[in-house]
Amino acid sequence: MISTVLPVYSRADIAFEKGEGMYLVSTEGRRYLDFGSGVAVNSLGHAHPHLVAALKAQAEKLWHCSNLYRVPGQEAVAARLIAHSFADTVFFCNSGAEAMEGVIKLVRKYHYEAGHPERNRIIVARGAFHGRTLATIAAGGQEKHLKGFAPIVDGFDRVAYGNLNELRAAIGPHTAGILVEPVQGEGGIVPASLDYLRALRAVADEFGILLALDEVQTGNGRTGKLYAYEWAGITPDVLGTAKGLGGGFPLGAVLATEKAASGMTPGSHGSTFGGNPLAMAAAGATLDILLADGFMEHVQKMGSLLWDTFGRLVKAHPKVLEDQRGAGLLQGLKCKVPNTALNKALLDRGLLAVGAGDNVERFVPPLIVEPAHIAEAAEIIDAACKELAA
Repeated sequence: MISTVLPVYSRADIAFEKGEGMYLVSTEGRRYLDFGSGVAVNSLGHAHPHLVAALKAQAEKLWHCSNLYRVPGQEAVAARLIAHSFADTVFFCNSGAEAMEGVIKLVRKYHYEAGHPERNRIIVARGAFHGRTLATIAAGGQEKHLKGFAPIVDGFDRVAYGNLNELRAAIGPHTAGILVEPVQGEGGIVPASLDYLRALRAVADEFGILLALDEVQTGNGRTGKLYAYEWAGITPDVLGTAKGLGGGFPLGAVLATEKAASGMTPGSHGSTFGGNPLAMAAAGATLDILLADGFMEHVQKMGSLLWDTFGRLVKAHPKVLEDQRGAGLLQGLKCKVPNTALNKALLDRGLLAVGAGDNVERFVPPLIVEPAHIAEAAEIIDAACKELAA
């Protein structure tokens, strides 16, 4: 008999009832150090007092009022995102997949309104992950996500991630844009080189196409900048983000330049729940912390400390760990044993992490992580690796 909850997840047999900063507490009372952050969502940890206060205050006033009317919270949060990014305009939605759907639609609509409806194809990268909708699994192109969902949405041309020559060769009269992740997350924590990102900007300009970035996971401080493209000193035309933006509240956003968004007019896109007052209260409170003086410097320091710590672990456990990857507080350990085995060994010892592609174990701690938490995680990983090596 099928379970009451659709069985599309392979869930660990554990449930949590509360969170406290860097820790989750199970229904059995056990504390777990959370280096998964709900898959990079709980950017400020659990039950952050500033977020709790903001949500409580908003919950007592207004939850939902529809996008048929002005939502002052959207205007305030959009203004802050615009002031700290490349964007001129922002669309709010509920998730990363919804944000990336919006990005894909915007890229196509831009060329349609410019008088080139034939320019409707987007160049994407092998190993990508852009979401679970029909269009975004087609953009990601991974067989495990596409199986059983034919016919596959057309409009995507796939090239090797990081290969500029292959990308240039794929550009033709029907190309509308380029879509990449600055760091491939689900694909195995694979960062793009900054020179590659700079070259993508130059190629897009050369051919008159749009550069779109998927910063669902890398955005909102995860790499030590508000958005990862900043490290390369470039600006995209459009960007999709979500995960950490609401600090745990479901929220996604599309950020775009005025030029790129010129085709998006009333009726061309929408979201019933997107940007409701509760979500905007959560986002505003999250941005208060992310944009505070010194916070990104803290993320950068903790990212460097985690990188050095992982380097020592890789050297100490050559039978279990092959390599380290990542940027900021989005890092992974490439395993020689199945990453599922390492994941379970960590869980048994009270450390939460997340699997990724290419047999990588992903670590995305809340951005409030401190050196003591990294040391605690390292001790657990060390013990797990010793057991797996034996």
